[in-house]
Amino acid sequence: MSESAPRASALAPLGIPTFRAIWVASLASNFGALIQSVGAAWMMTQISNEADMVALVQASTTLPVMVFSLASGAIADNFNRRTVMLAAQFFMLTVSVALTVAAWYGHLTPWTLLGFTFLIGCGTALNNPSWQASVGDIVPRTHLPAAVALNSVGFNITRSVGPALGGVIVAAGGAAAAFAVNCVSYLALITVLFFWRPQIAPNRLPRERLGAAMGAGLRYVAMSPNILKVLLRSFLFGLSSVAVLALLPLVARELVHGGPTLYGGLLGAFGVGAIGGAFLGGRLQTLLPSEWIARLAFVGFAICSGVLALVPSAPVIAAAMIVGGASWVLALALFNVTVQLSTPRWVVGRALALYQTAAFGGMALGSWLWGELAQRQGPAEALLFAAAAALLFAAVGFLLPLPARAELDLSPLNTWTEPEVAGGVRPRSGPISISIEYVIDEDDVPEFLEAMEERHRVRVRDGARNWQLLRDLGDQRLWVESYETPTWVEYVRHNSRRTNADAGWNARLRALHRAPGLPTVHRRIVRQVRFTHHEPLPKPPIDHP
Repeated sequence: MSESAPRASALAPLGIPTFRAIWVASLASNFGALIQSVGAAWMMTQISNEADMVALVQASTTLPVMVFSLASGAIADNFNRRTVMLAAQFFMLTVSVALTVAAWYGHLTPWTLLGFTFLIGCGTALNNPSWQASVGDIVPRTHLPAAVALNSVGFNITRSVGPALGGVIVAAGGAAAAFAVNCVSYLALITVLFFWRPQIAPNRLPRERLGAAMGAGLRYVAMSPNILKVLLRSFLFGLSSVAVLALLPLVARELVHGGPTLYGGLLGAFGVGAIGGAFLGGRLQTLLPSEWIARLAFVGFAICSGVLALVPSAPVIAAAMIVGGASWVLALALFNVTVQLSTPRWVVGRALALYQTAAFGGMALGSWLWGELAQRQGPAEALLFAAAAALLFAAVGFLLPLPARAELDLSPLNTWTEPEVAGGVRPRSGPISISIEYVIDEDDVPEFLEAMEERHRVRVRDGARNWQLLRDLGDQRLWVESYETPTWVEYVRHNSRRTNADAGWNARLRALHRAPGLPTVHRRIVRQVRFTHHEPLPKPPIDHP
């Protein structure tokens, strides 16, 4: 869609029963997760006086997303996403029960608390790529921005109430009570996932191995300049903005001199702002380019961090948290939608996982960095540095602006058919060498080379190796494109990844081809020659006089 294209209603995805059921169940799950996070953060302030340990609670939940998201994305693209999500939910339920028991019996230390929150973060890392990739399967493409925004709304509805109630629960029953509420909250989503029966498109190709699938995801993103810009900007946003969430317990306790109820209330204000930001985002996207929305989000967090550092007033800080919450959703929803609209379905889980790796990696690094700075200089000073960083990172957009929103048809092209080959070639046979011959007039060479530059990017992005463009020395009009795939099945997979958005480049190259018919394609299997070593011949006898 263009920057000014009409958009679906903000509530349209809720008319789809499957999306609505999972969205409602996610409210309960997110509600418990936020209550648990309040309990964990406040418990750390009770069992440790170190500012960096308090900030590490936030880092322990974001670090697993950074470390394991790519593998989770590969799993999301190669396995039943419903099954993956169920496994993740059961794992987090088990860990949460163990955390509740340990807290109830007083066995938590700072490091065991971080260990439990790290394991819950691992479950989140496994769950998120499968859920976010499933959104594009559940709702029509035109509803995708609204669906992503609604997911943010759902999370932040709970954030606006959950932390405040979490503070009350912690104040009344201790952290163990908050952890117990989180255990119950998993049940609704597990029930909905158990009865959900998604339609799975048949795939005649064998499942990719995990290592190869991760490599394919990395390769695709590395050869997609627009996605790389999103990853960098999301990393910088996470790095600078997380200071507010990581240091908020210290702000509530030391700068405003409050307790867990105030801390929960400030998180609630953040959630209220996030809800407003989610609904505001749709309107802003019709008025402003993506890059300007991203810059507004960076500046919004700079304002929020600065107010928290300089104004020790709970009402003023709550107002600043509303601005921070709106900025949070504006940026992360924008990044998420940009990645999804720029990625075909076969690799969307991995692309989203790498986006999460960048965003949560920035958050994990920022939680540690601002925690260390708060430990050495104080929380106010750390927040001022974070505000300056947010303003600096907003200026990065002048050098690396986000791509304009564009409607690309990334559905499979489905015009390629597997060719007949001689007997003896199995799916795992290889390597396979492919050469394509073009006859190009001299006047068309500059245009041909320009088209081939894009062709090279797409070939490598979709799995080709050792790509080369050759010009025949005997016939200057003859050009040969060559590349390899490791096996025959990878050759088939490579060609199956073509999208309708790639069709224009194929048509352009064929139009430049001046010989009758289509360019000639040769497919060959690479065979290694083994040299046999023979015994050396005996030397002739030497005659002695």
